[in-house]
Amino acid sequence: MDVLGVVQETIEREHLLERKAKIVLGVSGGPDSLCLLHLFTRLQAQYDWSLHVAHLHHGLRGAAADEDMVFVALQAIEWGLSCTIQVIDVAAVAQARGLSIEEAARQVRYGFLSQVAQEIGATAVAVGHHADDQSETVLMHFLRGSGLSGLRGMSPAVDLGNMRLIRSPAAASPHPHIPLVRPLLAVPRAAIEAYCHDHHLAPRIDQSNRDVTYFRNRLRHELLPLLETYNPNIRALLRRTASLAKADYALIATARDTAWTRLVQAADARVITFELKGWRALPLALRRATLRQAAYRLRPQLRDIDFVHVKAALDVATHGTTGAQATLPQGLCLTVGYDTLHIADTEAVPLPPDQPLLWQTDPIPVSVPGQTTLPRTAAPSLSPPPLWQLEAQMWSGDRRAVWSNPDRWTAYLDADQLGPHPALRPRRAGDRFQPLGMGGKSVSLADFMVNVKLPSQWRDHTPLLVHQQPDGDQDQIAWVVGWRIDERAQVMQDTKHVVRLRWHKVPEESM
Repeated sequence: MDVLGVVQETIEREHLLERKAKIVLGVSGGPDSLCLLHLFTRLQAQYDWSLHVAHLHHGLRGAAADEDMVFVALQAIEWGLSCTIQVIDVAAVAQARGLSIEEAARQVRYGFLSQVAQEIGATAVAVGHHADDQSETVLMHFLRGSGLSGLRGMSPAVDLGNMRLIRSPAAASPHPHIPLVRPLLAVPRAAIEAYCHDHHLAPRIDQSNRDVTYFRNRLRHELLPLLETYNPNIRALLRRTASLAKADYALIATARDTAWTRLVQAADARVITFELKGWRALPLALRRATLRQAAYRLRPQLRDIDFVHVKAALDVATHGTTGAQATLPQGLCLTVGYDTLHIADTEAVPLPPDQPLLWQTDPIPVSVPGQTTLPRTAAPSLSPPPLWQLEAQMWSGDRRAVWSNPDRWTAYLDADQLGPHPALRPRRAGDRFQPLGMGGKSVSLADFMVNVKLPSQWRDHTPLLVHQQPDGDQDQIAWVVGWRIDERAQVMQDTKHVVRLRWHKVPEESM
């Protein structure tokens, strides 16, 4: 293989590097990075590049790592290049942050390279990832169930500012537009080793690359050789899969962005809100894609979301009723509203703008029959808040309609059990009721709200329809609005008088 020709063609086809670019080269001293360094010194004059070598000592391999550091420094001097070297205790970083050694090393390494690039004013960072690395990455993502996005493998270029980085506490915020480029991505490992041999390069060999306790090493030394007994071309096949997935993903991403523009009602650093009906009408692939995109927007450093998280969130978002929730990685939570779908920080699930909420503590008398309007007082986040009315009327229709009622905002109650003095109020300490379907068992309202996964921010503002006692005793909950009626208030076959209570928004034009 003409390695120089392949690399030059990759750089120009993918527009990886401009002429006169100032480039930081990540050099470990191994075959891949040494080959990259040698290739760039050969191309330097043609493209008028300024090259700077960067080497990170991970503090993991004792004397061998010290020798690698010296080797890289001497190689840079020999080829007349400036060089930055830093020592970081990656094991300590991994322990402090609860990361695996592999992940900590990755984040620290890219953080170091981005920091060096900013400090010297570089326009790009180049690393030695090659074709076999790409095959391993695709297989690794497949085993983790990461979906089409992960099956794209590594991109020839990616913004360092969008990657998960661990940088020095004193470092400035990462520049969002310094590209990390991979010019060797079309060159197999064997061709790199042959190049080093042909050009009399003597790279350092990292013995830890044979340690199969690391996941990627197990893929490289155990799983891929086994798969080659089934298909000798498995590595090329995996790279072809990445190429196909990249093209398909681009098409889905275009459709996703169109759906995003149409369906996102609000978005900030903590909450993204979709219009629920339109989102549920999307094809399955776009529902998945918009959920992933929301998570990535709220957590820019999130590398991937596995299939288990996506499936659980998708099921809740597609079929869940108001208040249903699902967890997503890194402290994110999906919550179904009445007309909306929220993805937010766990502690920032917004109050729903699309259902009745109660903001005062004093009871509001309910007219039966008649209409009762909730006071238009709301949190600052609801501007302007919708106006909700509760319509109550005596009802004498078919009892089967009562028992098959699908609307959570309509309730049919025994009027005699509700009593002559119904009212709406928020919850109080010590509230209890008998949820329908529990055989008359009394439970605390607080426990009920937790069990039905009613978001904590909503609980103080969820209206309760109560029967006020004339003698001033504790009132009786008849309906936790939108969630459950009380067993004692249900309509039975021998119920004499039925009241239908139905919530609706007051149209803007009638205000």
